[in-house]
Amino acid sequence: MPKLDLGLPSYDSLFSTEKERQESSAEKVMKIPIDKISDFKGHPFHVTMDEDMAKLIDSIKENDMLMPALVRPKEDGTYEMISGHRRKFAMSQLGKNEMNVIIRNLDDDQATILMVDSNIQRENIYPSERGYAYKMRLEAMKHQGKKVDIDFDNTDIPVEYGKATSCQVGTKIRSDIALAETTEFSARQIQRFIRLTYLIEPLQEMVDGRNEDNITIAFNPAVELSYLTSDEQQYVVDSINDNQRTPSLAQCQEFKRLSHDRELTFDFVNDTLAEEKPNQREKLSFQMNEINKYFPKNLSPGKKKDIMIHLLESWAKKRSKEEER
Repeated sequence: MPKLDLGLPSYDSLFSTEKERQESSAEKVMKIPIDKISDFKGHPFHVTMDEDMAKLIDSIKENDMLMPALVRPKEDGTYEMISGHRRKFAMSQLGKNEMNVIIRNLDDDQATILMVDSNIQRENIYPSERGYAYKMRLEAMKHQGKKVDIDFDNTDIPVEYGKATSCQVGTKIRSDIALAETTEFSARQIQRFIRLTYLIEPLQEMVDGRNEDNITIAFNPAVELSYLTSDEQQYVVDSINDNQRTPSLAQCQEFKRLSHDRELTFDFVNDTLAEEKPNQREKLSFQMNEINKYFPKNLSPGKKKDIMIHLLESWAKKRSKEEER
């Protein structure tokens, strides 16, 4: 005979305490296999074996993993990492097969916001990582109905030459959005970080300082280059490699102007970078106290310079005569 369900509380629930009922529904720390945890889809933060990672590995080796990771369950019975990618990597390096986690049911937008917020406060974050993270978070906020207007056909950053290209996709956000209020950056600066996501990978590596040849490009010029098409950005990369020089802010602004007029060519970019910038000319500097002992007191800096040039000229003439013998 089937059991009749009258909707009454169970015997156990009648005699359990409120504390026991709360504990039964509370999140618990569990140990699950590491190979059942996949990285967050589109995770914007690099997990690499650097100095900070080495310290984390040593800490876990000595003290075990003090803080559990946060994961969410997937339909196939595995889990997706929300917070704890670096701890997972460290545990794997130590040969661990399991790790402590808290399992939480989250929808895609909740998971994205929590993933970004749990990582964005780290000290060592690449500029492009910030850009991808802010972009993901703003998209999630829009899906949740927050007052965020993300327009993928325009840009809210003042652009004198706003030609729409495949790489000139921007993100428009309100200046008073919650994201800007919870970071050290203004809404405009957040937009500029997001611009970096439209750079091709070699330029992202340069602005991040990840280039294998240690070629770096400054943040503001990189933002300007983000408005170039992918092909035009490749012109810049090839020219940088050919000339071993990076463009100045003014040069990047000129590239953007020509890109708007569809007149930017590889030859122009390469010729521009072939020109020696004033700040790239070799300089010699020293402290005056290093040479003052060789001059009479109260001699002006200009006189000291004249004497040094005269002595160098005499030395060069003497050396030239010796070579002629």
